[in-house]
Amino acid sequence: MITRKDIEKLADLARIHLDDSEKDTLASEIDAILGYVVQLQKASQNAPEKSDFLRNVFRDDMSPHETGIFTEQLLVASPDRAGQYFKVKKILNQD
Repeated sequence: MITRKDIEKLADLARIHLDDSEKDTLASEIDAILGYVVQLQKASQNAPEKSDFLRNVFRDDMSPHETGIFTEQLLVASPDRAGQYFKVKKILNQD
């Protein structure tokens, strides 16, 4: 437990001035922070091994369908096209 005397020593080392109310507040806040750090340390000790997380949950990298099979359907639904490509408004200036 951090005491008021510990806070005063830390304030002297940091060369900062603290009011009496600030010293009391800091003592309780630092105790809460250190308690949280202890909880984190305990949780990290009980964490599963990293290898438990290293597994592929995605599909195999393969072509799910024939290339270009839906191209025409998509192009028909677009507002404008240029051959086999979507035509979009120019948004970048090349000066």
